Amino acid sequence: MKKYLSFLLPFLMFTNCEQTDSYDPEKQIEQDIKVLASDSLSGREVGTEGEKMAADYIVNQFQNANLQPKGSNGYLQSFFVSDPDNPHAQPSEESGLNGITGYNVIGIIDNPGDELVVIGAHYDHLGMGDFSSLHRGDRAIHNGADDNASGVAAMMHLARVLAKKELNRDVLFIGISGEEKGLWGSNYFTKNPTIDLSKVNFMINMDMVGRLDEEKGLATNGTGTSPIWNWLLDEVNADSLKLIKSESGVGPSDHTSFYLQDIPVLHFFTGQHEDYHKPGDDMEKINMQGILKVASLIERMIVLMDDDEKIAFTKTKDQSDNPRFTVTLGVVPDYMFDGTGMRIDGVSEDKPAIMAGIKKGDIVVQLGDSIVSDMMSYMRALSTFEKGDETIVIVDRNGEKFDFKIEF
Repeated sequence: MKKYLSFLLPFLMFTNCEQTDSYDPEKQIEQDIKVLASDSLSGREVGTEGEKMAADYIVNQFQNANLQPKGSNGYLQSFFVSDPDNPHAQPSEESGLNGITGYNVIGIIDNPGDELVVIGAHYDHLGMGDFSSLHRGDRAIHNGADDNASGVAAMMHLARVLAKKELNRDVLFIGISGEEKGLWGSNYFTKNPTIDLSKVNFMINMDMVGRLDEEKGLATNGTGTSPIWNWLLDEVNADSLKLIKSESGVGPSDHTSFYLQDIPVLHFFTGQHEDYHKPGDDMEKINMQGILKVASLIERMIVLMDDDEKIAFTKTKDQSDNPRFTVTLGVVPDYMFDGTGMRIDGVSEDKPAIMAGIKKGDIVVQLGDSIVSDMMSYMRALSTFEKGDETIVIVDRNGEKFDFKIEF
């Protein structure tokens, strides 16, 4: 992979100088995102040259932070997917010409204790947007500044600061690839670990932490995976963030792979936005101070828990238990909303909601005969409909109730 380093040399020289002189966390986080979300990396899709460039950059940052390599080949752990178009494809250690090879980047702070904490963030994105893009128009680079250069930048910041602390537990950092295709990298790592998984105390996943807004809302998913999480999160919340807690250990990000190995997990997320999986997810819209606040909360958590016993794991009622649907309303839910109903954060073109007149910001309070009090009740109500069904959706719009007739 050395051939890719020529592109990155100017950025690497800048970074090395920054760390040698004086470390400015916010400036370095900005620089990390500038590199990872650069057009030159063409969207960091797994299996592409852009992914390898991003992997090289993360390796360099791990080296600068004095992390020891913990992959299967130095800092890298490669995985291969022979049938990448299959939504149920599983990564393996095989290789071939007709599949995709991706790379996890893994480094460790080797402290005296035997147990360890895992901090992860996926660094791949959608490339030109052919897969999972919500963009309608000409092909364009999907830079993924929030999704998930933000989480990777936060992870690398934590590597730098935690490497300078005297801790008992080891801290493993993993830049994960293939998340966008179906949790490929984390799936492969948890089934082919380079460490003893039984020694893992908990796993922290940062996926989309770059859009902390003025309400300071931070979703913390997985709070039901250990009895200690709710107390601990409140204890370390020195910046008075609005913590929106969800118990499930299963969700559409890499913490799921660790939860399925009976490891307590937390997933941090600052919310969906209109640039999600679109070319507009660029670094100019990232809140660098917000990323630092999220990372600082995690830092305090790890330091506070360092001398305690290994935390307990508990299973949760997971999203895999949810109803399945054959239709869609065509809306993006606001996952940061903690009021009554299901608030809409976006509407898709040519879908039932927008054709009926439903708008972003509307709060769905009833779908058909079902009252909608939260996300789960909305999903249950939606699962009862089939293509061709007609029903009434009642929304709260600025305090007034409106009825909309829709056809699925």
